[in-house]
Amino acid sequence: MGLFDRFAERASHFTSRAWFFGFCVLLVLLWAPSLPLFGSLDTWQLVINTATTIITFLLVALLQNSQWRGDKATNQKLDALAGGLADTMESIDRMLEALHISGDELAMEEAADRLRRSVGLEERMSSSGDDTRSSAAAGAVQ
Repeated sequence: MGLFDRFAERASHFTSRAWFFGFCVLLVLLWAPSLPLFGSLDTWQLVINTATTIITFLLVALLQNSQWRGDKATNQKLDALAGGLADTMESIDRMLEALHISGDELAMEEAADRLRRSVGLEERMSSSGDDTRSSAAAGAVQ
């Protein structure tokens, strides 16, 4: 990871904290009574608008970098899962083909049932707890 990426990661971590948001709200609340310090409303608005525009511009660039790296990591994980699923499907196809050649209809039906259960595995995992996940995964693997 390069210097800019490390800086962007730290800035993202820093600015995503609740206390940083509170600090920003406090800063906005302190700006309002600062009008007499600048003498005129136009100068006061110019200073505030310039400062907030610069800060916003820099934070958007830093946070976009962090978002891009997060998306890239997610895509790499999805690619790995897709590759694993493709390998599993190839293994199942070879197993079913071998069973078909051997003429073992009962074993073929059992393999097809396991395949059907494993396809429904995602639905069971998302709607139930860890115990069901373990038993569903064990049932799909048997």
